[in-house]
Amino acid sequence: MALLPMIFVLVQSLIQYPQPAGDGLDEATHRRMKERQELLDHEMARLLQELEEQDKGWGAVLSGALQQWPFWVVAGVLVLLALWFTCRRRSGEASNNDVREGEDSVDGREECMEVKVQESSDASEQRSREKEDHDGGKGESGSDGMEDREKTRYAGNEEGILLVDRIEWPVEDLERGCSVIAELMESLTRVFVDSVSNSFYPVPQEAIGVGSAFEGWSPRDWDGVYRVLVPLNPPPGHAFHLEPNSAGQVADRTFKVCVELVCTCEKEQVEEKPLCFLHHSREELRQKQKRSLLETLCTSSYLDVEKTSRWFCHLVRSSWLQVPQWHSWYVVFQPCSWSCRLELSKGRESLTVEMLFGVRRGDSDIFVVSQPTKATITASTAWAETYAVAEAKFFRHIARQLPCESLHLKCLQLFTCILRGTGFSSSTWKTVVMHVLTTVPLSRWHRRAFARRLWDIMAYLDRCLQLTHLRHFVLGNERLPAEISLPPAMRGVVPPNLFEHLARDPAAHREARQAYGRLRFRLGVLLSSH
Repeated sequence: MALLPMIFVLVQSLIQYPQPAGDGLDEATHRRMKERQELLDHEMARLLQELEEQDKGWGAVLSGALQQWPFWVVAGVLVLLALWFTCRRRSGEASNNDVREGEDSVDGREECMEVKVQESSDASEQRSREKEDHDGGKGESGSDGMEDREKTRYAGNEEGILLVDRIEWPVEDLERGCSVIAELMESLTRVFVDSVSNSFYPVPQEAIGVGSAFEGWSPRDWDGVYRVLVPLNPPPGHAFHLEPNSAGQVADRTFKVCVELVCTCEKEQVEEKPLCFLHHSREELRQKQKRSLLETLCTSSYLDVEKTSRWFCHLVRSSWLQVPQWHSWYVVFQPCSWSCRLELSKGRESLTVEMLFGVRRGDSDIFVVSQPTKATITASTAWAETYAVAEAKFFRHIARQLPCESLHLKCLQLFTCILRGTGFSSSTWKTVVMHVLTTVPLSRWHRRAFARRLWDIMAYLDRCLQLTHLRHFVLGNERLPAEISLPPAMRGVVPPNLFEHLARDPAAHREARQAYGRLRFRLGVLLSSH
């Protein structure tokens, strides 16, 4: 109760205490203020006397405090000001965060990208290279926008080097798994050739490792399956011809594998060869020769995916006990209607391999395979076109050319694992990185330029999002290395747009732009923290 009078006096002093009057006030005003002051002094004296009577100890303390009332007035004002400035600062920080979250709505022209969709001129390229060699990795010429300001911020320091050294993934496990699978497939292929030599089934060729594991990286959503493609050649007296289906987009095409009988009469006369299916009677063929491929694995005159899958799985089962790996690995066959899946285990080590089979398009690196397409309903005679072999060859070519052979893989690893959950699929990141690899000179992919290459990839993605256009990497790409073989008609085709769905759906495009804004902010924070 003794505190109530003191609080009343303090509040009354803050509100009503007269301030010093200026020279401009009249005598009446001075008199009223003086009377008011005397009244307050009298009231304060009375309250102090009452407090002393109630509690002498508290009275002494309060008397000393009230005698210093100007100090308390100033202190209260300062506290109120401090609270006001604190609220203003927190409000500003919250506003800045909102701006960063919504910075994807800023016009793309605000950012000057180092990597353009169009190829830069030779003179500009040379000037940029001389600039980079001169400053030893302290930023690149040619832009004043936000992207280059971010690049300049990180390029001159050691953040990129520290980060590239800290990006780790089970590369040794990948190499070990790929090596084991490659040895197994080499052993199986030798057995396959012997098994089908006296029949008219397709002839398996040397398996080709495809997918991220054989390319040297592993996205976050990798299912842990090592995939190989087993090319199938036609048996003697047969030929394969590919017929495109009318349905499907260019980037998601399917083909039918038409099986035709060819004449073998000349070979039959020279040496002991199978009878010609075209010029011998059915009765003679039935008595002296095994059935043709048309009678075993075909529906009508087209190679059937499901029938071929069952035959191939049976071939692997019957060949397993003839390979040396069967002594050390325990195998479990997993049922599948379009491939042959094996789960290998040895102690605590386990590997899963999926054997796809396909037919090569001419002499190119493009195949049609048994893997199903995105279509909900696919006929059993539909074989999907795949570019996985061409992409795997591209990654091997790049690894031989780069100063730091794994830098591009660490870029992929960062975007698909460390910065995961950004709304962009692993296949999108892979396509973007491959395009940047053909745009930025390979001599610039060194450890000190890691941060700049990350911003190059971001700039390319930003440009594609602005235009809602991401070109297919293989189809119609004139920058592919010469060692990658494409069918002649495929080099002149217009590259399909992988962002066509964004062009058709404004809501999806807006969401992708927002995801890009969040990703850019996260990348900046990641680089600045290393």
